[in-house]
Amino acid sequence: MKKTIALLTGGTTGEWVVSVKSAATIAQNIDPDLYDVYKIMLNEKGWFYEPADSVKIEIDKNDFSLTLEGRKIKFDGVFIAIHGSPGEDGKLQGYFDMLGIPYTTCDALTSSITMNKGYTKAIVAGIDNLHTAKSVQLFKDGNYNLNQIKQDLRLPYFVKPNSGGSSIGMSKVKHADDLEDAVERAFKEDSQVLIEEFVSGREFSVGIFGAEGKIIVLPATEVIPKNEFFDFEAKYTPGATEEITPGRMNAEEVSRVQQVVKDAYLKLNCRGAVRIDYFLEEGTGKFYFIEINTIPGQTATSFIPQQVAAMGITLKEFYTRLMKETLG
Repeated sequence: MKKTIALLTGGTTGEWVVSVKSAATIAQNIDPDLYDVYKIMLNEKGWFYEPADSVKIEIDKNDFSLTLEGRKIKFDGVFIAIHGSPGEDGKLQGYFDMLGIPYTTCDALTSSITMNKGYTKAIVAGIDNLHTAKSVQLFKDGNYNLNQIKQDLRLPYFVKPNSGGSSIGMSKVKHADDLEDAVERAFKEDSQVLIEEFVSGREFSVGIFGAEGKIIVLPATEVIPKNEFFDFEAKYTPGATEEITPGRMNAEEVSRVQQVVKDAYLKLNCRGAVRIDYFLEEGTGKFYFIEINTIPGQTATSFIPQQVAAMGITLKEFYTRLMKETLG
């Protein structure tokens, strides 16, 4: 018996463009023998199903159903492919929890907490072999003293919006005099800002997913930006970064990283597929946690599809395992 699945795409942030591409990859690779998929677009104007003849049919939000040619379609589960709000910050997860409809991502609480970089770092601190850069969290209308911060943290700093998922508003500060401007830029994107000491090292991104009751770690991708750091431009401009999958790590590093990210997945109570970004510090090889992404990109060039291919399984198999685990 085939299951009826809603593939949710779009969103209300600038990341909707990436979300639409992610949903296209997912739709092409979901097993049609197991699932009937309806792609649902969510944006500021509403929630719609758009069939091939492009007549938009509105979703009934009372029970998340769709009426098509007089037939009411209810969904067995939802594949959430919305990056940023409201797909990644727990809002949709809370809605589906109330309706009792299963979905492919982390639950509402984990999704909400992990959108906040500062809170996430506080939770993962204490995991064996996991380090976090020294940082200060600022609140827009709170009292903070930039001069004190300059004394407490060593240059260079990374200044970033605390909840942004796409590196917009982020800067690297090499001179203390530039800190004020960087903080101002980050506050344009968010009401909380994180100032972190810069960790010099090689950057990696690794996918982790739950399937068959186990936590499976994909081969990591090493990220070598041609810009000074992996910013929005480097993420989404072809050729702006070199990406090596699997990344260059020795056997000890691979095994340590796998244990650290499994521990983080458990401690943050993750479900489905997530991606953790980290540095291996220059000289020491220590694992420094950067952030976790609970709805990682699934575009043709995104890290997760690259890593799935490196693991030697097809995207079709990957999505089937993911959906069987999360949607039952």
